[in-house]
Amino acid sequence: MDLLFLDFLGKPVWSWALFLLLVLALLVFDLGVLHRHSHEIGIRESLLLSGFYISIGLLFSIWIWQFMGERAALLYLTGFVVEKSLAMDNIFVIAMIFAYFGVPRAYQHRVLVYGILGVIILRGLMIGVGAAVVEHFEWVLLIFAAFLIFTGIKMLRDGDAEYDVARNPVLRFMRRHFRVSAGVSGDRFFLRQPVAPDGATALFITPLFLALVMVELADVIFAVDSIPAIFAITTDPYLVYTSNIFAILGLRALYFALSAMMHRFVYLKTAVSLVLIFIGAKVIGAELLGIEKLPAAISLTVTATLLIGGIALSLWQTRQPTPAVPARHSPVRSE
Repeated sequence: MDLLFLDFLGKPVWSWALFLLLVLALLVFDLGVLHRHSHEIGIRESLLLSGFYISIGLLFSIWIWQFMGERAALLYLTGFVVEKSLAMDNIFVIAMIFAYFGVPRAYQHRVLVYGILGVIILRGLMIGVGAAVVEHFEWVLLIFAAFLIFTGIKMLRDGDAEYDVARNPVLRFMRRHFRVSAGVSGDRFFLRQPVAPDGATALFITPLFLALVMVELADVIFAVDSIPAIFAITTDPYLVYTSNIFAILGLRALYFALSAMMHRFVYLKTAVSLVLIFIGAKVIGAELLGIEKLPAAISLTVTATLLIGGIALSLWQTRQPTPAVPARHSPVRSE
């Protein structure tokens, strides 16, 4: 039992175990109960499931408030909001991946939930390394901040450049070195198919598995932006990791609602760009210019305002125009 009270990255082991057990229970409930059988998830179910995950993430902030204090809870919520906004941009890439491989909507949820397992491991490794680097070389935060500003400006300049799945080098490698089945075979990632007239079979990977690999790779690429962003908010590995995972859990559930209306979020990338620039400028201002650090509550307010404003402006700009009502003309009377 003493092992549970040992320190790991600044927090007792039991607090890490509690979080991981909660996430594991959520995934088992999702795959084993709610979606035991593959089916197409509609907008209503997507919104309800996302609301459930977001509620769990917000309730976790209350526990952090009790466990670590008010400031830690506000930093967690800021990281949660920033990660969710960055992950929303990732949804557009995931939609392109599913469209490229022709993955039916009934099997997309399976890919997304299994992808969470990869996120838990990969983000954990990246955050652990990042925390160790920041602890020994605090000036790295300035590099993170400069990178965030550069990324934000680049996103503003590039606009809505599309992700080309076919040109991905990992996908090309897998197609050259593995047997890939001709099409999706239900919700299976692997299957055996005959390869010789005598009935000999070999193991094939399906396009569904290729889609899973591409989704995981896309998450690694997006983590290059999101992890410096959250470290620029707080260097506490526990807050960084928990806010990352809860934000991704909720947004993967929201995918089916957002993917149906992606065309409406025309200013989302602009809002995310401004958030990255704001976070980077905040760190540089505090470290180099001697400007007092903004309170966590103000950072959270500015971040949320930029994102909500971008989403609201997008929905307003792309609203359906009201059909014109034909003017009623008085009948012309002949004299």
